Amino acid sequence: MNPRFILLAAATSALLTASVVPTLAQLYQTVAPVDRPGDAQSTAFIPDFSGIWAHYSFPGFEPPSSGPRPVANVLFATNPNRYGFVGDHNNPILKPLAAEAVKKHGEMELRGAPPPNPRNQCWPRGIPFAFSNIGIQIIQQPNRITILSADDHEVRRVRLNEPHPARVTPTWYGDSVGHYEGDTLVIDTVGVKVGPFAMVDWFGTPHTEALHVVERYRLVDYEAAKAAEARGERENVPFPNTDQGLIRDLDYRGKSLQLHFTVEDDGAFTTPWSATVSYWRPLSVFGQWPEFVCAENAVGYDRAIDRAAVPTADRPDF
Repeated sequence: MNPRFILLAAATSALLTASVVPTLAQLYQTVAPVDRPGDAQSTAFIPDFSGIWAHYSFPGFEPPSSGPRPVANVLFATNPNRYGFVGDHNNPILKPLAAEAVKKHGEMELRGAPPPNPRNQCWPRGIPFAFSNIGIQIIQQPNRITILSADDHEVRRVRLNEPHPARVTPTWYGDSVGHYEGDTLVIDTVGVKVGPFAMVDWFGTPHTEALHVVERYRLVDYEAAKAAEARGERENVPFPNTDQGLIRDLDYRGKSLQLHFTVEDDGAFTTPWSATVSYWRPLSVFGQWPEFVCAENAVGYDRAIDRAAVPTADRPDF
């Protein structure tokens, strides 16, 4: 695992996964979705997305096969051995103020002064920044989807078959509502709060309160997931396949979970843009659920340098 993450504990045993996931799988193969005007519901059952999933690259998203794409990590694209978050501020999706923010972020990186972001400052990461989490666990219920993240105990709750309220109070993860369209779970999120470290990615790309994100989750074949993952190889660093509770199963050829999301924000972007994230069933899917905790240190935490500045203890407190 990259040194920026600190493994604090391994919890949620095989007993929990084995007892919950099969029950959910049986439930969602038989429960019919709620009819909604305009839905493209074409199947008689709700797909089973439940359980633990992991994606094995960092920090950016996988670009789409065509169309406007997210900000890319130009530093890694030009020098795969150089670690850092320098975004392409010339990406045409960026409005001038957003492009300037990405440029300043990159300049700090190149000077060796890692800029603050929600991850290294232990702030909520919002949507879509949170999609950079390596591990997620999905819990499906008839009226709600709950998405747990391995990092910092982050939790998202998605109400199903309900509209957004007439007036949305901004929160860190926004107001998320969802429904099923055939084999796809669609989640619509608005009202993501703008805080001191508000950004949509690790390159400092800002957003405003006009941010609108639409997520589409579906199960895809191995070849489709590998093709999407390959599109991001020039911009993302692969995680080492070490035992952190989410080991990649190199022999797995089953279905993968693919997230395709679209971002709109008239305050920051010239046009909507899209990206994907490919998730795989880890080898330890019926084993331990890792939990990574944030340590507030923008230099040592994210770069594994100046570690002497990070408070440490001779023995654990518990």
